[in-house]
Amino acid sequence: MLQKMIRAAMLDVNLYEEVEADESLTTEAITVVVIVSVIAGLGGALADLFAGRPGAMIMGLIGGIIMALVGYFVWSFVVYIVGVNLFHGTADYGELLRTIGYAYSPNVLGFFSFIPILGWLIALVGSIWALVAGVIAVRQALDFDTTKAVLTVVIGWVVMMIVAAIIAGIFGLGAVTMGSL
Repeated sequence: MLQKMIRAAMLDVNLYEEVEADESLTTEAITVVVIVSVIAGLGGALADLFAGRPGAMIMGLIGGIIMALVGYFVWSFVVYIVGVNLFHGTADYGELLRTIGYAYSPNVLGFFSFIPILGWLIALVGSIWALVAGVIAVRQALDFDTTKAVLTVVIGWVVMMIVAAIIAGIFGLGAVTMGSL
């Protein structure tokens, strides 16, 4: 699995084709998202710990993992709907779950978010890198050109961010309250 994650982060087109075709890798792709979100969440938790906010640390870690998984499933679903219906791509939802799951790999750089001054920048690089990997994953899974893949990813990402904002708005007050304990 680690070798596949590295190949995904290296934007290896063949890896995305392999993952798309292998139905047995769906659970593994979900596991990649969980592993990446835990590692990135640990970086955020360290930042909260160093800032003297242990309640925020725990809630941030748990909330971050939940948000990563929700974001993954929402993004994959929206990408599937947009890619198949709007741009006439050829994939099923499982193919997108697998390829997008591996495309999350560069988000592991979120671990470094605890580093003062530079941490947020390193995490941002990981996020942008994961978005680029997402374009390749979507392009390969849906079997269409890069322009359609970019548009599909951007539409999916915007919808995912709206859903994340709604969830954060609903649960945000509780997290802030717990963080202050």
